[in-house]
Amino acid sequence: MNRRLSVAPMMDWTDRHCRYFLRLISRNTLLYTEMVTSGALIHGDRERFLRYNETEHPIALQIGGSTPADLAQCSRYAEQWSYDEVNLNVGCPSDRVQNGGIGACLMKEPVLVADCIKAMQDATSIPVTIKHRIGVNGRESWDELVSFVGTVADTGCRTFIVHARIAILEGLSPKENRDIPPLKYDWVHRLKQTFPDLEIIINGGITTLDQTEAHLKHVDGVMIGREAYNNPWILAEADHRIFGQEHRSFTRHDVVEKMIPYVQQHIDSHEKHALNHISRHMLGLFNGMPGARRFRRLLSENAHRPDAMAELLREASAFCLPAEPGTMI
Repeated sequence: MNRRLSVAPMMDWTDRHCRYFLRLISRNTLLYTEMVTSGALIHGDRERFLRYNETEHPIALQIGGSTPADLAQCSRYAEQWSYDEVNLNVGCPSDRVQNGGIGACLMKEPVLVADCIKAMQDATSIPVTIKHRIGVNGRESWDELVSFVGTVADTGCRTFIVHARIAILEGLSPKENRDIPPLKYDWVHRLKQTFPDLEIIINGGITTLDQTEAHLKHVDGVMIGREAYNNPWILAEADHRIFGQEHRSFTRHDVVEKMIPYVQQHIDSHEKHALNHISRHMLGLFNGMPGARRFRRLLSENAHRPDAMAELLREASAFCLPAEPGTMI
């Protein structure tokens, strides 16, 4: 699978509606689900967590957990539901996740992480990958990072998605953990030099395709997070620039028109508030264009209403003047 560019798993953001929307902008960028815990998958509403639209491929399921047997079962679910990859979260620093003994705190237990990855690999034939930090407070040296990656790689895991910051497990919120610890891109580049046979994907603070292309000179892939959600049009040239596909001319208005039947189908299957389930992911589509503020305002003030219909998307986008025919905007 081509992982040269992916959109990060983001809680409350990268749900199935968001992924359907992003897929209209880029056909090749790998998309990740929100993290779902192994307990929720095994004991909860599995269909709600796992369902997706076939157009979302390539798509990866991210799981949070620390019990090898449970993670193995969840990996079987991932294969049964035809996900293209299953990923273990060893990077989330939130207190709630830590209290469950999962996420970034697992970086302190590389042998347990290796046991989890091995159990997942034994349970499925689809790729098993890991997303982690460069360290956590108390375990943040270069040698400890190399030891962690080496221990997990000994299981046969080949793909490591590395957030180029440590996680501070006490005293910082998840948001602060995305901003305060300094980025050390050079460490991730060095990991690729140290482990040339591994697929190393860099994550953290990357906001443009120019930056993506620069990192691709040093690593195998780039994962973009919040910027891809807040400014999704940055993905519009990804298929051409990052994946080498033929240039495709389309506009933001074309994306809106393609979303309307999907939105209407969703509205027809729910009793109320259905438009906002989807339109909240589209607020950044026209960022930087004249009329973008009115687009966001009309949707924010009206999409939550029980009688809001898909046509509201077209009305809102009319505030943003289209470009000349055949021009990507």
